[in-house]
Amino acid sequence: MNTPLLAFNDKGIYCAAADVYLDPWKPVSKAIISHGHADHSRWGHQQYITQEDNVPIMKHRLGDISVTGKKYGETFTINNVQFSFHPAGHILGSSQIRVAHKGEVWVFTGDYKTENDLLTVPYEPVKCHTFITECTFGLPAFKWRPQAEVFEEINGWWAQNQSEGRTSVLFGYSLGKAQRLLKHLDPSIGKIYTHAAIENMTEVCRSLTDFPETIRITRDTKKEELLGNMVLAPPSAHGSPWIRKMVPYVTGSASGWMAFRGARRRRAIDKGFVLSDHCDWDGLLAAIEATEATKIITTHGYTDIFSKYLRELGYDARTEATQYEGENVSEDAKEGKEVSE
Repeated sequence: MNTPLLAFNDKGIYCAAADVYLDPWKPVSKAIISHGHADHSRWGHQQYITQEDNVPIMKHRLGDISVTGKKYGETFTINNVQFSFHPAGHILGSSQIRVAHKGEVWVFTGDYKTENDLLTVPYEPVKCHTFITECTFGLPAFKWRPQAEVFEEINGWWAQNQSEGRTSVLFGYSLGKAQRLLKHLDPSIGKIYTHAAIENMTEVCRSLTDFPETIRITRDTKKEELLGNMVLAPPSAHGSPWIRKMVPYVTGSASGWMAFRGARRRRAIDKGFVLSDHCDWDGLLAAIEATEATKIITTHGYTDIFSKYLRELGYDARTEATQYEGENVSEDAKEGKEVSE
């Protein structure tokens, strides 16, 4: 029996022909990394290879590491296996990883979304034989509205809070969601203040795109300065002593999980905005169809339900267990010490 081009083991996704791992969750000698979120980009590998825009993000998060950056579409070869990075549209610097060897092509998506968020390099389909896909929101119940409508709602919410003399506190993950929110907030409404974890990451990302001006919240920031303005904060800041400085404030959360009735109540959020950096159900199906792949492997999310549906459509679909977590409330906890600053 032929050895598959990519195999799942206790360390991650392994390419035996090249002796390299994709997004491994245990320390390895050589790792090819799809993007900077902590469940995909972990500390402890001897060598890292990633898309060039992700290099400063990884160095910020992981410190002094040996990392090589590649351009989108640039082919590099390891032991006669060809690799290349292609836009995933998930967060800044995120990539799908194409692996080709002896006429066989696999694509590992990492995390991705197909809607152009006007921040990241837009997702592009990559034709392959085997497609490894997340399915964080792999249920028909998940169907995203166009982001322009969501941001109109967010900016309208901010303006309404301002008219009532209250501070708007909007929660989003410090890497990815926070930058997307910032990109589309309307600075003509007021000033945009940031939690240290978000400001630190945004400073790194400013070299990659243009953002509105932000003001870091410090111990010296007065409550009066914040009134009527916008505060971007990681979800971990909710309910913390840090947020008391915002009184009177109104809270909002931007997440795909806000599509579930009860999610806002469970998180004690005043307003929920359905905004995800992952595909919805239709996006997943369209992405898979565009690859022309016949074999599909689902890695995290609603894997069993989604792969069963794919088999009903005629795909050779199966699931594989990984340590990737998708979009959930612990995303910022994975960002480490920054959240507590």
